Amino acid sequence: MAHPLSDLRIVEVSAFVAAPLGGMTLAQLGADVIRVDAIGGNIDIGRWPLARDGNSLYWASLNKAKRSVTLALNTPQGQDLARALICAPGAGGGNLLTNLPAAGWMTYQALSEVRSDLIMTRLTGTSAGGNAIDYTVNSASGFPLTTGTGDNPVNHVLPAWDVTAALYLSTGFLAAERARRATGQGQEVTLALSDVMLATVSNLGYLADVQINDAVRPPMGNDLYGAFGRDFATADHRRIMLAAISNRQWRAIGKATGLSERLAMIGPMMQVDLDTEGGRFEARHAIAAVLEPWFAQHTLAEIGAAFQGSGVLWGPYQDFRQLLHDDPLCSLANPMFGDIHQPGVGPLMVNTQPLNFAATAGRRPTAAPRLGEHTEAVLTEILGLPSAEYARLHDAGVVAGPKR
Repeated sequence: MAHPLSDLRIVEVSAFVAAPLGGMTLAQLGADVIRVDAIGGNIDIGRWPLARDGNSLYWASLNKAKRSVTLALNTPQGQDLARALICAPGAGGGNLLTNLPAAGWMTYQALSEVRSDLIMTRLTGTSAGGNAIDYTVNSASGFPLTTGTGDNPVNHVLPAWDVTAALYLSTGFLAAERARRATGQGQEVTLALSDVMLATVSNLGYLADVQINDAVRPPMGNDLYGAFGRDFATADHRRIMLAAISNRQWRAIGKATGLSERLAMIGPMMQVDLDTEGGRFEARHAIAAVLEPWFAQHTLAEIGAAFQGSGVLWGPYQDFRQLLHDDPLCSLANPMFGDIHQPGVGPLMVNTQPLNFAATAGRRPTAAPRLGEHTEAVLTEILGLPSAEYARLHDAGVVAGPKR
């Protein structure tokens, strides 16, 4: 069967993480996502990490399964071509995804005058109209001041707000597209990166905790807030994360380590109920004191063998190299991954989208395009541009194909 979104065409004009990842999410679900860049690439074309020859692994990783068109977007002719692609007639088209400033030819008002059922999904900085990126939004979220163990903020290297925004963008587009199918009407859908952060902090109860209890979650290292969970050192100088968020998992720890009786003594001694998450959280230091020697006497392999099939909730800490080389889930044994040849980079194991649709036969990853790889094909196919006209525009510097 066809992929779920194979009847949709989306033009993406974007940079960095959120909008490209949102577009790639839709592309990996089967949509024809056409990324339109200025000739030479947008600001993210050379972002780290880089391959040995200087090509951006970052760009390649965030643009898999798309088609690439490069136009002179600073010229009226280039803007006219981009507008024509966005507003090309026919079912499944009339869709724009962007995180660039909406001005001039690329406003919803200007584009919807050409195609009235246009869906424009747009990421902004703040709901008040200010600029923001993941790092500035994160600093205001409260999370850096609850990370670590001291008073100094600790930024998370994961661009969590960009990633979350990408999934909101793709979901928002699909909701608007469903509404258009029902009503025939398009609309502009906007999402502020700061609102993504605020909604998440609110959804997780941290704002309510301040309002109701006047409490702010303190920094507590790797301790799991409100339950038992923390990291432990192993005999071979590795670290693991251990957690128990259910009574079954709590009892499994004692059984697998042989420390059930000693752990059971903690509850009466500290006058807490270890059959509750709150009780285990209050007694976390005493629990850790009992467990630390056991982990310190066993290697990571021995711990894995002891916990195999036990119901213990745990996992090893590993860097990106260990993840790639040692984790069986990060391998071709996982059907989400496959081998490709990435132009300008070489052979890679890459992912497709993580959703597994039973009605769709298989998941095959697709490489990112070379910058401008599909300019001629897209303009010819969608706009019906004659080859002679494309050659004229190419010679005039209005369009460009891939570098050779």
